[in-house]
Amino acid sequence: MASKKASNKRQRGGQKACSNVFSMFEQSQIQEFKEAFGCIDQDRDGVIKKQDLRETYGQLGKLNVSDEELDGMLNEGKGPINFTVFLSLFGEKLNGTDPEDTILAAFKLFDPNATGFVNKDEFRRLLMNQADKFTAEEVDQAFALAPIDPTGNIDYKSLCYIITHGDEKEES
Repeated sequence: MASKKASNKRQRGGQKACSNVFSMFEQSQIQEFKEAFGCIDQDRDGVIKKQDLRETYGQLGKLNVSDEELDGMLNEGKGPINFTVFLSLFGEKLNGTDPEDTILAAFKLFDPNATGFVNKDEFRRLLMNQADKFTAEEVDQAFALAPIDPTGNIDYKSLCYIITHGDEKEES
């Protein structure tokens, strides 16, 4: 009898740990992560390994990925990277995002007139020439999500929402 209770307790504990990870995301997000996991798990064995990562990078056109880079990615999982671990890693990364009001406060430093907008070209210049300098490609990637009006201004309040909550266009 005691062994049966211990067994049930272990099963519930395992489910509880998994459910915590799954409760961090909406169902649509979990489905998107499943699709991404499936794309990376090249051999479809349910675990992401070094060869899976190498092949994924190859499909994206990056052929010179070092073993050290791949090992570094795999070591973040602290064991085999199955879907639950994959989801946990994303949960950890997403929880590391600053709160929306912190990001807004940072943007407001570039908006002395409190218009809610920053000039795209000026912001590009700052990103590429100050502190942790962005490359042109990194700036282009960041601006791909940014709501930019016809006059070249970034609506940073909307951008902050996208950063912290996701792009509503992708969800519809």
